[in-house]
Amino acid sequence: MTDRIYLFDTTLRDGGQTQGVDFSVGDKTAIARALDALGIDYVEGGWPGANPTDEKFFADPPVLKHARLTAFGMTRRPGRSVDNDPGLAAVLGTKAPAACLVGKAWDFHVDVALGISRVENLRMIGESIAHAGKRGFEAMYDAEHFFDGYKANPAYALDCIKAAHDNGARWVVLCDTNGGTLPDEIERIVAAATKVVPGERLGIHCHNDTENAVANTLAAVRVGARQIQGTLNGLGERCGNANLISLIPTLMLKMGFKTGLAPDGLKQLTHVSRLLDELLNRAPNRHAAYVGESAFAHKGGLHASAVEKDPRTYEHIPPETVGNRRHIVVSDQSGRSNILARFRDIGIDIDPKNPKVNRLIELVKDREFDGYAYDGAEASFELLARRALQDVPEFFQLVSFRVIDERRINAKQQLITLSEATVKVRVREEQVMTVAEGNGPVNALDTALRKALVPVYPSLEEVRLVDYKVRILTPQDGTKAVTRVMIETADASGERWSTVGVSANVIDASYNALHDSITYKLLRGRSA
Repeated sequence: MTDRIYLFDTTLRDGGQTQGVDFSVGDKTAIARALDALGIDYVEGGWPGANPTDEKFFADPPVLKHARLTAFGMTRRPGRSVDNDPGLAAVLGTKAPAACLVGKAWDFHVDVALGISRVENLRMIGESIAHAGKRGFEAMYDAEHFFDGYKANPAYALDCIKAAHDNGARWVVLCDTNGGTLPDEIERIVAAATKVVPGERLGIHCHNDTENAVANTLAAVRVGARQIQGTLNGLGERCGNANLISLIPTLMLKMGFKTGLAPDGLKQLTHVSRLLDELLNRAPNRHAAYVGESAFAHKGGLHASAVEKDPRTYEHIPPETVGNRRHIVVSDQSGRSNILARFRDIGIDIDPKNPKVNRLIELVKDREFDGYAYDGAEASFELLARRALQDVPEFFQLVSFRVIDERRINAKQQLITLSEATVKVRVREEQVMTVAEGNGPVNALDTALRKALVPVYPSLEEVRLVDYKVRILTPQDGTKAVTRVMIETADASGERWSTVGVSANVIDASYNALHDSITYKLLRGRSA
């Protein structure tokens, strides 16, 4: 049995079925190129003829250097020949070198949904695969609901995949379409399938409805499947698909399999994972395995101390292997080792015996008691530390700000809410006043503040707020409750940083976080 695993990405089709996700042609092209550069073997571009976006994508597909672009479609329809089926013609009319055709593998669907004989379904599978092969395509068969079909009628489900294999399918893919199969079942059924179709030609396609898509995929690989299908970050309809970002390093680093990725390809995983989130305009999952911001974060003092001595104590792989990095976060559970490790990360050289270290530890604990949280706001912690060491210049001074919200009926008889902020700041001994409107009070305040500062600090032009969270810390106080605001900011280089502000006034808390965000950007620019 070969130790090579072939990677098949379905982000552009299955991922596009995610609620709230709507890929443009440009998005699809960018993702396909990123997958190709990563070393993915097959990139499923979508379903030609199904919608205008997929039509346009396949009309002018990106040139891929490593991956084989794959068109998805169905086996021929009942009552039609392979030469007279519009759907099949659309798939085989593309410039893609590979075609993946889905067909029924559950006798219940054949009997009820299609309403045809089971023999006719087998002919549809075999003739469609053979036709694709004759047209020069690398043909694959997605056995829809294979595991449900096997449980209901093992012999017929196996006949379906045999029909595809006997007619030249390069890959026969076993699909857990509703995500309801468990790992022990996957292992048993895939092992049975290898007696009909060699493992070197079997693939596995799992959905995540029981949170087992990754485990199910690995179970299939253990008993012989050699192609795995999945999506970036587990994107997909309902609960998603098997997460390739988790599967790839597990297969390579834990199980010793080879893939199309070069050793340096693994180092691109974190980048590719976050690239997808950036295209979708959503915050990355901080707790994602391997690539999340918190995947190699150490909060407790005991843990941090142990990691400092030997990272293998609490890290199952070196974070840089997958393009991530270690985080020694700071919180009220922190000890000296956390603080010193964080100092090293941000480039502060200080004697461990310096009394300022102890004072900073106490300051962090006091501020977190008041509601601050530095384990998720590392930029604010760095500023706190540097201020304690008197190492942060005052780039600007706030004189005052005022925010006004107006809710009214406009001339078009529409109910609207407008926010306006007035800011007075002192910059380099000169007082500046600016006014700006925004989509909400925080946006208005941010816009007015940067409007005042950009003429002096042009680098702030490229800064944008990418995430904003508010947490009520004292809900028992009702509308007088203390709030904590967490802001995530990014610049044109793709660097992200998080800051925190706390106040009984949510606008004041937001300003505190904005102030830290801007100061951090200016401080980094000064030291660059």
